[in-house]
Amino acid sequence: MIEILGVSHAISGRPILSDVTLRLPSGGVTALIGPNGAGKSTLLSLMARLQKLQAGRISFDGLDVTRTPTDRLALKLAILRQDTVFGARLTLRDLVEFGRYPHHRGRPGSGDRAKVEQALALFGLHDLGDRYADEVSGGQRQRALVAMTFAQETDYLLLDEPLNNLDMAHARHLMRTLREVADRHGRTVVVVIHEVNYAAAHADRIVALKEGRLAFEGAPAEVLTEERLGALYGTPVPVRQVDGRPVALHYG
Repeated sequence: MIEILGVSHAISGRPILSDVTLRLPSGGVTALIGPNGAGKSTLLSLMARLQKLQAGRISFDGLDVTRTPTDRLALKLAILRQDTVFGARLTLRDLVEFGRYPHHRGRPGSGDRAKVEQALALFGLHDLGDRYADEVSGGQRQRALVAMTFAQETDYLLLDEPLNNLDMAHARHLMRTLREVADRHGRTVVVVIHEVNYAAAHADRIVALKEGRLAFEGAPAEVLTEERLGALYGTPVPVRQVDGRPVALHYG
């Protein structure tokens, strides 16, 4: 379980998060949604201890992120940031292998290599493993970065806008793969998503933030309503039911 208790955060005196409290059960896919500047990426970075927690408490299965040693935390959770930077002359296989470092500490073995190949195959990159990162498309690099977090073999994956640079087909494939990561591999996936229809189609839970506060949370069918989405984004958002799922018609 992820426990987020009374978390507040400010940058240069400007509030980014205000008294956010959440309890997310283990397993499944949780989507964080909300307008730009809502605090989604900040919350994810605090969960991963990429920023110092200023107020409140965050824990994963009882492990307090502020007190847990880094090497132990790296075996519990993996994160994909929006601004991940890496050397261009890395192959995609090299990139994915970075995810194994918390396990092998610079001495990879056959088991680590097998996990890398599994991750490449799962994310549709096996035939591209020997290609350099600057020789493939942005979407292929993005998938390799998500595969790297999977290869880290942690209970929790925290992904900040992993659909960046992906076209419609690859975005759908990635969301289906994350669903498989949760269902078949027993991982807990927390993902920041801007397209609410991907969240509606693939997530078990929706958590919505607005102006640094929790706006609502719950199952997609319960919370993705015209009233709530309109209030969240400050614009009318018609919602229709398609195959028993809510679909936001926000393009008109």
